[in-house]
Amino acid sequence: MSKEIRLGIIMNGVTGRMGMNQHLIRSIVAIRKDGGVVLSDGRRVMPDPILVGRDKDKLARLAKTYGIERFTTDLDAALKNKDDTLFFDAATTQMRASLLKKAMAAGKDIYCEKPTAETLAVAMDLVKAAKKYGIKHGVVQDKLFLPGLQKIKMLVDSGFFGDILSVRGEFGYWVFEGDWQAAQRPSWNYRLKEGGGIILDMLCHWRYVLDNLFGEVQSVSCLGATHIPKRWDEKGKAYKADADDAAYATFQLAGGVIVQINSSWTTRVRRDDLVTFHVDGTLGSAVAGLTKCYTQARVNTPKPVWNPDIPQTIDFFQTWQEVPDNTVYPNGFRAQWEMFIRHLVEDAPFKWTLLEGAKGVQLAEAGLKSWKERRWIDLAPLKV
Repeated sequence: MSKEIRLGIIMNGVTGRMGMNQHLIRSIVAIRKDGGVVLSDGRRVMPDPILVGRDKDKLARLAKTYGIERFTTDLDAALKNKDDTLFFDAATTQMRASLLKKAMAAGKDIYCEKPTAETLAVAMDLVKAAKKYGIKHGVVQDKLFLPGLQKIKMLVDSGFFGDILSVRGEFGYWVFEGDWQAAQRPSWNYRLKEGGGIILDMLCHWRYVLDNLFGEVQSVSCLGATHIPKRWDEKGKAYKADADDAAYATFQLAGGVIVQINSSWTTRVRRDDLVTFHVDGTLGSAVAGLTKCYTQARVNTPKPVWNPDIPQTIDFFQTWQEVPDNTVYPNGFRAQWEMFIRHLVEDAPFKWTLLEGAKGVQLAEAGLKSWKERRWIDLAPLKV
């Protein structure tokens, strides 16, 4: 029996920031360097990617730098190769649904970034298409694998919080306008016609985080804003930024947990990390960022007294205890890639399918509707 199994992967959109850094370099290239993905019977799966994109020179440089033999600008030709059975997409949201359907029709299994589509109807159409073609499918849910949120999950599973009461999330940072200092995010993020907007981008993330850690999202109230109406693109040309660059959302979860999350590309950071989650429960509280997590148990909670006439005597930051790193946390994107590859080859469990991706689109769509209609929106269960 052969000890190594080849997995041909058509990787589309890997010249972009996320596709290149997280999916290509830190996931597939790293897996190849370490000898492949180990299966339960000891065999290894070796990814054999072909890089696909519009810029041949960029593809050639990437391939040469990371020891990848194959690249092409002809996606249709790549899809015809029966030896490449998995299609991965990390390109633009606007093109994703049509590309995924084309790949499904070619008999390819699917793994992709989120959002899977711009509307719930299209996202559910992808779910139905996957069922029709009988292919395996998965959607990236990377934040579940962050060390900080892994520690939160451990606390939830251990019963540390008691009954969870509420969660407060703060995400974002100042993205420069692009005039006197280059922006850290691409300009399409701020154009509605190009699929931009922080609600579509981030509420897809918050859906799977909340569903998997604290309870299924049942309803949402969301207010969006375009705080910076003028920005400058990658060529230094001014443009109208008409997409939402901030979102202020409240969620009600199954079981009664209340969640508030601010998402903003127009805020300056004064907190532990670029994203933080503050969880309050009857027996304890925790605050987690990307990697670190701090706890305060009921028995260790200080007893402040409100008195605005004297300086505060309690250093509140010092009353929390850090959760230790008792395990090694791998790159989250790589960890999920390895799970999905095992799912493909030996049918190992994998729950983050296109239906889970559609739930994220559902929440984003509901958030936009809530903003437009200025009311709470209830989420109906999704059925195939």
